[in-house]
Amino acid sequence: MRPEIIVDDQYGLQRLLVERFTLCARAAIAACGRFSCVLPGGSVAEVFFPSLAATAIDWSHVDFFWGDERAVAADDPDSNYRLAKALWLDHIPADPVGIHRMLAEEPDLDAAAATYATTLQACFHGKPRFDFVLLGVGADGHVCSLFPDHPAVHDSRFVVAVHDSPKPPPRRMTLTLAALDGATALYVAAFGEEKAAVIAEAIKNPPSQLPVALVARAAGQSVFLLDAAAATLL
Repeated sequence: MRPEIIVDDQYGLQRLLVERFTLCARAAIAACGRFSCVLPGGSVAEVFFPSLAATAIDWSHVDFFWGDERAVAADDPDSNYRLAKALWLDHIPADPVGIHRMLAEEPDLDAAAATYATTLQACFHGKPRFDFVLLGVGADGHVCSLFPDHPAVHDSRFVVAVHDSPKPPPRRMTLTLAALDGATALYVAAFGEEKAAVIAEAIKNPPSQLPVALVARAAGQSVFLLDAAAATLL
């Protein structure tokens, strides 16, 4: 299925994402009592999290997961969790039980990844089926900490440790395509001309093996949120 492509300025994209997130959350909570979402880090978090924090939904029924995390402490400036906490979680009445932080600072990163996979399986009673996934994308086409041609891209486990990330820091934890496969709604946000080439390949080249292309093809609904610069090659 061809993804939905939305091109707008950041304010317009914020408004649309908040509207879609709210509708998806309310529908999931009404249907089964819980809403599961996957959070990104970086510029996508900075753009969208403050607006999402103002969304009027029942936060006590939301499960927050992370797409990836660097092997740093929770209060480190590079922590994706720290960013989400400062811009979103500290501003809503979330149930701490629903905040599923990746403990990537643990000395045994592989064991920590296995523990997070167990958490996912317990929450979903088996394979993860996220309601809403928000991802950024790198200029190389990576999503989460799944980099092109890295073994983690095709790992069948739900969560893996990455010890040799081509982008610093080298040690990370990430969800895999096996975990993200089948998400009800998946949103990929890209800003800037440096993202234009990989966005064009992901959308226009059906057999593309870029991680961003693979994850978009596997979702129930995939949406690309682009500014004008990121959409220049479409």
